[in-house]
Amino acid sequence: QVQLVESGGGLVQAGGSLRLSCAASGRTFSIYSMGWFRQAPGKERESVAAISWTGPGTYYADSVKGRFTISRDNAKNTLYLQMNQLKPEDTAVYYCAADKVPFRLYNTILLNPDFASWGQGTQVTVSS
Repeated sequence: QVQLVESGGGLVQAGGSLRLSCAASGRTFSIYSMGWFRQAPGKERESVAAISWTGPGTYYADSVKGRFTISRDNAKNTLYLQMNQLKPEDTAVYYCAADKVPFRLYNTILLNPDFASWGQGTQVTVSS
């Protein structure tokens, strides 16, 4: 079973940047698609970005396109989310998610997030 540990959250002013990391352990990292989700107070969880285990396939929510970049370093078993031009509406707890089945594209995580493995989350707060 995979263990996921997010880090990199914090307090930043609007227009600033943060890079979130998700360290994975417990299984082979490179063959699983991964994603980032977030949940703001009083709101439902939403998908932010996802990346397939192979190829250039990535997904971004419309609200973060052009500002956020998802990437992975398979040698370090780590998933990243570079967040630039942050806005107050980006304030949320950010969660890393991993597909439970290998060799599937990221669509599965987006369509069935309840069937993914999750980290504990990291808080991102953007002040205006």
